[in-house]
Amino acid sequence: MPASALFDVLAEPTRRRILDAVRDGERSVTELVEVVGMHQPGVSRHLKVLRDAGLVEVRRDAQRRLYRLRAEPLRELDAWLEPYRAELSGRLDSLERHLERTASPIPPKERPS
Repeated sequence: MPASALFDVLAEPTRRRILDAVRDGERSVTELVEVVGMHQPGVSRHLKVLRDAGLVEVRRDAQRRLYRLRAEPLRELDAWLEPYRAELSGRLDSLERHLERTASPIPPKERPS
C-alpha cells in the first residue's frame, strides 16, 4: 500500500487508538469497544479498514476474533519518512548553531532586597 493511502487510514483518530490498543498484543473486538468507547459496529468498520490496509490481522479463537498489529506497513512508512526526518534534523541543528553564534546572553533579573 502506498504511503499516501496509509496516511489516509491513519488520519482517523479512532483507527490510531485501535492501533495503540493492539500494539502490545492481541485484543478482542469487545476489548477494543471498551478502549475506543464506540459501539461494536463502528469499531468493526474501522477494523475492516485497518485489515484492508494490512495494519492489523485477525485470528479466530472459538467465537472470538482477536486482532493484532502488523508492523510491516508501519516500517515501510517509517522508511519513507526517514529522509524527511534527516532533513528536518539537519535544519534544526543548523538553527541551533546559528542561535549559539548570534544570541546575546540574557542578564539575570535583579531581585528586590
